[in-house]
Amino acid sequence: MSALLDSPPVSEVPIQDFDIRRLPAPFGAEVLGLDLARPLHAADFARLHRAHLDHHVLVLRDQRITPAQQVAFSRRFGPLQIHVQKKFQLAGHPEVLVVSNIRENGEPIGLGDAGHFWHSDLSYKEKPSLGSLLHAQELPRVGGDTLFADQHAAYEALPDALKSRLATLRAEHSYLARYDELRARNPWRPALTQAQLDEVRPVVHPVVRTHPETGRKALFVSEHFTTRIVGLPGHESRALLDQLFAASVQPAFQLRHRWQPHDIVFWDNRSVVHLAAGTPDTERRKLYRTTIEGDTPF
Repeated sequence: MSALLDSPPVSEVPIQDFDIRRLPAPFGAEVLGLDLARPLHAADFARLHRAHLDHHVLVLRDQRITPAQQVAFSRRFGPLQIHVQKKFQLAGHPEVLVVSNIRENGEPIGLGDAGHFWHSDLSYKEKPSLGSLLHAQELPRVGGDTLFADQHAAYEALPDALKSRLATLRAEHSYLARYDELRARNPWRPALTQAQLDEVRPVVHPVVRTHPETGRKALFVSEHFTTRIVGLPGHESRALLDQLFAASVQPAFQLRHRWQPHDIVFWDNRSVVHLAAGTPDTERRKLYRTTIEGDTPF
């Protein structure tokens, strides 16, 4: 991976003593004892990179880092993507999207309904996200969990006949697929300017993508952004997508993350989809998200 080759010299950086432990779930691992506020040795970075590929979701506990440090760590995996919702950028850090239900002076400070539907981040871009990092800033006393579903396992569980059918199919992804629906529920979600609309023109990707680093196949459709199967009649496309949406998020393939203070959750958007389980309106929630650019799916 290029990020490994491009890492800065670390001859004087000590190796940290940390553990990577599997979570009691079908996938995922927690990272204990690592301090991202300290310079990261190339060997430690390589170990994290390998764990990210193996486990799809890493929970890095007790990370008391600044937004600038989150940006710097994220950038070691690749270029960062700036979200189309620029209204919710963190001041001074355009790479950081504020995910929050908090209002100040009657105005939302962040994207409050992020993750309302199952999705893979930025699948509506020509180069969808490699991975996302979400850093807890303020957590609710109840609610606020994040769910993940393993799309490699979902694909592998499909009948062989369906796998064969999907092998050459492509699907359209659009940021606008459910935007009006979300705006109806949350009127403060802003209307998009023409420049923003131009940023998120629909794209077409394989229904089954191959992970560029592991070679594993995964479903690559989601209820949030996938609009249609290219080349199929409308009713047939809808029926097939509904079947795949249901198959992709079966409970057996899911991990539920219950947030702890200062958690950073780093997930692989090429391997999983995710969903925000919801936070009561009476509770405050704020997290900072960085998003790493990936490759064109194949």
